[in-house]
Amino acid sequence: MKLQNLSPWLATYLAHSIRKFPTAPLKTANAPIDLILCIADHFEPRVGQASLTVERRRMALWEKKYPILASRHCDSDGVPPQHTWFFPVDEYWDEHLAALARLQRLGYGEVEVHLHHGYDTSEGLREHLERARKIYAQHGVLSCGKTDASEHAIRYGFIHGNWALDNSGGDPRWCGVNDELQILEDTGCYADFTFPSLMNPTQPRTINALYYAYDDPSHPKSYDSGQPVQVGRTSHKGLMLVTGPVGLNWSRRKYRLLPTVENSDISVHHPPTSARIRLWINAHIHVWGQPNWVFIKLHTHGASDGTLAMFTTEGSPVDQLFSELESRYADGKRYRLHYVTAREMYNIIKAAEAGCTGNPHAYRDYLLVPQHRYIRPAMSARPKLMNSSRSLVRK
Repeated sequence: MKLQNLSPWLATYLAHSIRKFPTAPLKTANAPIDLILCIADHFEPRVGQASLTVERRRMALWEKKYPILASRHCDSDGVPPQHTWFFPVDEYWDEHLAALARLQRLGYGEVEVHLHHGYDTSEGLREHLERARKIYAQHGVLSCGKTDASEHAIRYGFIHGNWALDNSGGDPRWCGVNDELQILEDTGCYADFTFPSLMNPTQPRTINALYYAYDDPSHPKSYDSGQPVQVGRTSHKGLMLVTGPVGLNWSRRKYRLLPTVENSDISVHHPPTSARIRLWINAHIHVWGQPNWVFIKLHTHGASDGTLAMFTTEGSPVDQLFSELESRYADGKRYRLHYVTAREMYNIIKAAEAGCTGNPHAYRDYLLVPQHRYIRPAMSARPKLMNSSRSLVRK
């Protein structure tokens, strides 16, 4: 554990804990707490430098087994668990994205953009992102606005490979572009879902928050702080960052004394537990002024074999997670549970910002809708893979 990586976010966490800020959700009979849960998957079938045969086996398991597990569950709205596959364009393979598109059309989740890049330039990054938007739009998996369904208006959510958004990793091998936030906005990104990245220098000081980060092209890591998303404040600059819950987990200790770190990860080494669910809720990530809508953005690497098994096996920790959420947090009086995609979470955040109230289920399609509802996918020949994609270190 590197103290220089721990101290910035921990100082913010302790300060918030002492001030008991932000305020807790309102637990009243007339205002149930809405838990809005998104699983953002850094989905890399090639993880471990796998062969195409292994990639295909992993994809086949997801397409065959995940719908079976997800169909065992539903939230307070009758919606099954929603998975968001942030698929890396630098590892693009036509048949993999086609499989994810089929899962999306069956109603089990949505696909967004993931990118590993390094020693890059602003111009090169724009080319990568425009290429991703074009390819993914051909598969019909991205989104568009209700008022503009043209192909040039395609929108996407984003996760940066190796966590190094906006050249924050201290090493150009993992990015190299200081004006990345602005380029993301320019190319149609509606929000970034990369963080948290605890114990890594890329972790922002701003934690347990929804906020807009304004790009300073002369410096890296412009997202270290920003303007909170707030009810009634619709004028803002910058890219929205949707972060996952972080904190200290005293129920799981190291050396029987020190708390472990909660980083919103779901993995074999960090399975979901009842105690962790409570930490996610108590992190109370919300739009300022709407405390009863609690946003829980988790992350995973669902194509790695151990974690893949958790999402495709009956009785697994993920299966148990969904069962516990539905039994404890979906009674309709004290809590309502909502399984959402990254796009739906963004829509609900924007609805809260605009002052909308009531059941957030009504705002899943508030601004952005799935592209395939409006635009017929135009499949073309498989584009060439990006050069040197296999040489990048994966996270």
